[in-house]
Amino acid sequence: MEPISDCLRKRILIIDGAMGTMIQRHRLTEEDYRGERFKDWPSDLKGNNDLLCLTQPDIIKGIHLEYLEAGADIIETNTFNAQRVSMADYHMEDLAYEINVAAARVAREAVRAFGGGRPVFIAGAIGPMNKTLSLSPDVNNPGFRSVSFDEVSDAYYEQVKALVEGGVDLLLIETIFDTLNAKAAIYAIKKFFRDSGKPELPIMISGTITDASGRTLSGQTLEAFYISVQHANPLSVGLNCALGAAEMRPHVEELSHIAGCFTSAYPNAGLPNAMGEYDELPEQTAHFIEEWAREGYVNIVGGCCGTTPDHIRHIAEQVKKLAPRPLPELAAAL
Repeated sequence: MEPISDCLRKRILIIDGAMGTMIQRHRLTEEDYRGERFKDWPSDLKGNNDLLCLTQPDIIKGIHLEYLEAGADIIETNTFNAQRVSMADYHMEDLAYEINVAAARVAREAVRAFGGGRPVFIAGAIGPMNKTLSLSPDVNNPGFRSVSFDEVSDAYYEQVKALVEGGVDLLLIETIFDTLNAKAAIYAIKKFFRDSGKPELPIMISGTITDASGRTLSGQTLEAFYISVQHANPLSVGLNCALGAAEMRPHVEELSHIAGCFTSAYPNAGLPNAMGEYDELPEQTAHFIEEWAREGYVNIVGGCCGTTPDHIRHIAEQVKKLAPRPLPELAAAL
């Protein structure tokens, strides 16, 4: 298969849309989440979307297929919270490895079933975790941390190992609101490949700007965030979540000017309404992203919360004839 870096030099690639939004459409019950294997589990499991790779793999495979048929070139494994720190909420720490392997294999099954005659890449999704290394959960004790760097990096190491052994093509550290958590993930990735001797997979990194200040939740500007992670030599750096495309535009433009690697952006379907739902229509999201592409800001585009295969289909259609953002050294040579 053609390396993704070569594909990115030729065209804008499409990453898939929201997994959680699609899972919600199935209106799964507590029993659906449990399946037969976990029917007697002592705590509630509804909402543990990553567990569905074990209990409802056909649903997850079906969602992957919908995105592939809509035009996605990159699909993400259903593993956003599938490391042992986050899985502790369900007392399922010891299932983290198994879930990640299963998720990668389900995604691979979907790619084989698709057989669309074009290169398709599986990104192992590594989420931000439900505990942060930079911020205290106790307002009365700013120095307190509920987790250590070693605990975070060890959890990510296990996840990375499982995703690689499950067969992913890339590793995607995404929805980063705390750069120190992301650096623990980067450390874990690099350590795993040193330890295993396996060829290192490309790393995609995607941060989250939380409000109009243009900063992450832990207080970094976009430029500071980029400088903090560029040592990982990522395939791409980008933005996702928190903002709709209209609100994300100035930050995507800024990143396109400072990044020495490929850039990615996959916004939410607008901002949530009073009920926490997303109303932005597929053609509206696609219109904003088409503008980014025309301006030469992006190499990888797609959707985050609230987006569906219809959003991805419209986005793919709008950018397919537009040139990708040249890497800085290529632009200088033109």
